Amino acid sequence: MVSVSGIRGVVGASLTPGVALDFVQSYVAYLRESNPKPLIILARDTRPTGEMMLHAALAGLLAGGARVLDLGVVSTPTLQYAIKRLGAQGAICITASHNPVEWNALKFFQPSGMYLNKDQGNEVIRRDIGKDFHCNTWQEMGTLENDSEGEAIEAHLQKILSLIDVEKIRARKFKVVLDACNGAGGTISPILLERLGCEVIIINGDLHGVFAHNPEPLNENMVQLMDAVKAHGADIGFAHDADADRVAVVTNDGDPIGEDYSLVWGVAHVLKNRTKGPVVTNLSTSSAVETLAEQYGCECFRTPVGDANVSGKMLDVDAAVGGEGNGGVIWPEMQLGRDGIAAIGLVLEFLAVEGKTAAQIHAELPRYTILKTTHDLPREKLKPLFEYLKSKYAQAALDERDGLRLNFEDKSWVHVRGSGTEPIVRLILEARTAEQAQSLQDEFKAEIASLV
Repeated sequence: MVSVSGIRGVVGASLTPGVALDFVQSYVAYLRESNPKPLIILARDTRPTGEMMLHAALAGLLAGGARVLDLGVVSTPTLQYAIKRLGAQGAICITASHNPVEWNALKFFQPSGMYLNKDQGNEVIRRDIGKDFHCNTWQEMGTLENDSEGEAIEAHLQKILSLIDVEKIRARKFKVVLDACNGAGGTISPILLERLGCEVIIINGDLHGVFAHNPEPLNENMVQLMDAVKAHGADIGFAHDADADRVAVVTNDGDPIGEDYSLVWGVAHVLKNRTKGPVVTNLSTSSAVETLAEQYGCECFRTPVGDANVSGKMLDVDAAVGGEGNGGVIWPEMQLGRDGIAAIGLVLEFLAVEGKTAAQIHAELPRYTILKTTHDLPREKLKPLFEYLKSKYAQAALDERDGLRLNFEDKSWVHVRGSGTEPIVRLILEARTAEQAQSLQDEFKAEIASLV
């Protein structure tokens, strides 16, 4: 699976050392257009295939003449923060994020700390297809350094702690359960919680990368966390995906709030208690984000799905907060990338400032029901599906920037978008009640099935 932000696949099937090596060499060749000896930071999550992928990436980086700083096992946000802090020309994170353990991936970054944009990513892909790169001679080999002292993690922690009200959080003495899902979040989030004066209960904290459950922070994957929050009488629970750029929340009642609401909480706190300003999210995220922006007199912008699209728009409009409805909160004061660790700090500050329980806060936020499914559909039938839906639902307001989104007068909406790499279509929809949402889902699932 190739995209502008990198490659991912099942290791030993589609993703092999040779595939990784060629793509890394293409990335280095692209960076060398502007710097003959680029500084490139490297990191990985805990997956058992990470070591193999690391050596494939190192071979490509050193062959291309790069100066490499290997951070070891750290979260993706930790890597992203290090890029700008150290003035690096690029970075690679070896992680398949929310995918199961058999997957791995290479994520590529630009000097700003954001993912490659469309033009940059396409140039790397072009070089990979044409094998437009070369291996340097022995005199021009790159160099390697290791962050053996954990400087990157400490710098990331210090930045987060400098931005939030540490004393107010410490005064609440929160009891917190953290599900690190045996991923990279286990290297940093427990330390943050301890420094914030929390009593911390960690589950799945071992860094072996054989995930105790599917690492995507969906409600159905948080049964352990929900049980642990109730068993320990905790104030809140947090769950990371494998590289900790996302976070999901469980309230003190043991109820998961849903991945969209991690962003909703972040938006509510930033706009109410910190900084008013524009908000940016993607076309598949809950309308609760827009409702909050309107409530605080702020403009809300929508973009196509993808971290690079959201963070790029946030930079353009000088946004106060943004992100995607997958547990990905982007807080520009921290950095222009999803940061599940900083999001934990924001959520705890929200609880401390409001003086309420997590369940009370969640009950006061705008309520919608969002449903997300995927369906098999041959790629050649995607365009006819869009045309059919546009004709049948002509009364809806259309947005065709990323597949097809239909916006209805009752504030419900349906987003249908094809996968760039698989013969599937994604159906995301939202309505004010669970009954309305289920009815919409049944209706549109039947529409898709009629074309298969």
